[in-house]
Amino acid sequence: MSAVASGVVARLTDVSRIYPPRAGHAAVHALGPLSLELHKGEFFSVVGPSGCGKSTLLDVLAGLAAPSQGTIEFEGRTVAGVVPDGVGVVFQEDASFPWLTVEDNVAFGLRRLGVDSGETRRRVDFAIGFMGLSDFRRAYPSQLSGGMRQRVCIARTLVLQPRLILLDEPFGALDQQTRLLMGDELLRLWRETGATVMLITHALDEANLLSDRIGVMSARPGRFIDVVETGWPRDRDSRLAERPDFGAVTSRLWSLLRTESMLAMGQGRAAAE
Repeated sequence: MSAVASGVVARLTDVSRIYPPRAGHAAVHALGPLSLELHKGEFFSVVGPSGCGKSTLLDVLAGLAAPSQGTIEFEGRTVAGVVPDGVGVVFQEDASFPWLTVEDNVAFGLRRLGVDSGETRRRVDFAIGFMGLSDFRRAYPSQLSGGMRQRVCIARTLVLQPRLILLDEPFGALDQQTRLLMGDELLRLWRETGATVMLITHALDEANLLSDRIGVMSARPGRFIDVVETGWPRDRDSRLAERPDFGAVTSRLWSLLRTESMLAMGQGRAAAE
């Protein structure tokens, strides 16, 4: 059965990533081997200790880095070399162009692809309205808060109509309250677009709130030591954090990660020495 027919949007099979030695530094086995299937329309998060290869996992899935071994597929096609059509990526760093307005930032990818002006205007208007940026469409990034700049970056991805959205710590620089509210916006985006989402995050409560499933990674080289199913309803929002069983899931994630985080700290000290 094909990946699409079976409801699998993306599949990684026995994937590893090893960074070659350079300038007095030994080779680094950053990731794997690991295997993963992302299902159509699910919200999947990845948590793990610092340096375990979470971002490397996202890079190889997006085609931004080649695996050292193993295979990666998106909608049944092998991923090789570039971000496949139908995949959108949002990074932690503010990737908005400071010399462009909100409107022009959001339209940038469509214009680069040569989408006609009428369709570009329609998609941009929708994305700006959806992300609550209508009153700021002619503002520049320097005039916006950090949370609003991340909305611009998400809107710029949204207009490309991706079927798989990859998020690498998009709210990492925001305060806790703003992160929760941005999480609500992200859940709304996920529900209304029907896209599959994979989120990389250090925040266990954020992963818990947003996810259908959570992949827990080991210390480097990162492998999945467990995949936790949350069981939350699809129409969830940040009020979920008030429930007693919410804390139980977060506690389970920490119990899985505590030993791995201690191992990662030991790896960090060894590297510094």
